[in-house]
Amino acid sequence: MENIIIRYLKAYQKKTIPLSQLENLLTGKESYEDFALVMETLVDKGILKPVKTHGTNGKSIPLYNTYRIIKSNLRETLNSEIQYYSIKLDPNIQLDGYFSLDEREWYRDLPYIEKIHSYLNKNGLPTDYVTIPERSFQLVGDEKWIQEKDGKKLLERIKLWDKLKIITNPDPLMLAINPLRIGGGSHVHLAVENKATFYALMGAIKDTEFTSLVYGAGWKIVSNIHRLPTQLGLEGDPYKIYYFGDIDAEGLSIWYSLYEKYQVELAIPFYQALLKKKYSIGKSTQQKNKAALEEFKSCFGEGNLGIIDELIHKEGYIPQEGLKQEELVSIWRNSTWIFP
Repeated sequence: MENIIIRYLKAYQKKTIPLSQLENLLTGKESYEDFALVMETLVDKGILKPVKTHGTNGKSIPLYNTYRIIKSNLRETLNSEIQYYSIKLDPNIQLDGYFSLDEREWYRDLPYIEKIHSYLNKNGLPTDYVTIPERSFQLVGDEKWIQEKDGKKLLERIKLWDKLKIITNPDPLMLAINPLRIGGGSHVHLAVENKATFYALMGAIKDTEFTSLVYGAGWKIVSNIHRLPTQLGLEGDPYKIYYFGDIDAEGLSIWYSLYEKYQVELAIPFYQALLKKKYSIGKSTQQKNKAALEEFKSCFGEGNLGIIDELIHKEGYIPQEGLKQEELVSIWRNSTWIFP
C-alpha cells in the first residue's frame, strides 16, 4: 500500500492533497487501521506533512483532512531505492548517474538493468569479442536493443559499454566465389552459420547457380552481410541471399535479424532435410525469440510444424553438421533456387 501511495504522490502535480483522494487509492481489501498506519509512516518519513488548520476526519485513529507533499523527501525514497540496487546488483553495474536523473529514466531502465545483472551474475564479464546484435541478444534477449532502442546509451550510463567486448567495426566477410557467375546480370548467394558447413560446400560452388558462398560466423554476419555486393564488386546487380543455420533458438534469431534488416530468405531445402534428423537436447541457456520462431514456422508446411514446436519446447537443437557433406552438396546442386 505504501508503494502505491508513493507512486501516486510522485506523479501528483499539486503541493497539497486531500485525504479523500488518497483513500480513493484503496482497493477495499485494506482496513482503515492499515491505511492509517501507512499515512503515519509517510508523515514520519517527512514525505507528508499534515495541514492542521484543515482539521481531522474524527475517526478512532484521526488523520488530517489535507496533507502537504514534501517533494524533496519523495526524491529521497527514490535515492534509497537506487542505493539498494547499487548494493544488490553486480559490482560492474554503476548506478550513480541515476541520482541526478528523472525517476522516469530509472523506472524505464530498471527492467533492462536487472536482465544485465542476471547475465553478469551467470556469466561474468565477457572474454570474447562479439557483434552488437549478439551481445544485445545475450544481455536482454533482443538483438535490436543496443543499436535501435537506446541500449548503448544505458550501457554507457551504467559504465558497462567499454567492458562488454563489442565489435563496432566488423571484419570483412569470409566467402568463396563462383567465377562462372560473376558476369551474370543477377545473383544468388548462400550464407551458412558454421565453418564446417562452409568448407563442406565450398568445393561444389562451381556446380551451382550461386555467385558466392558466405561464412556467417554466427552473429557476425548480421553486422557485415551488407558489404557482400561491395566485396564482390557487384554493387549495381540485383541479388538474393539465402541463409542456412542451426535449428535452435539462437540460429533462428540470427536468421530473423538478417530477414528483418536485409530480407535474407531461409534456404528451405537444407532445413527440410535437417528436420528429418534426430534432435539433441542441451540448449536450455539460449533465449527464445517468439517472433523469429513464428516467422520461421510460417516458411514450412504442416508436416514440419509439429517437429519444430517439439524441438523448441524441449530446448533441443539440430546443428548444420547433422547433414553429411554429400547430402549438403546434393541439396545445393539439385534444389530449385529463385533469382531476384
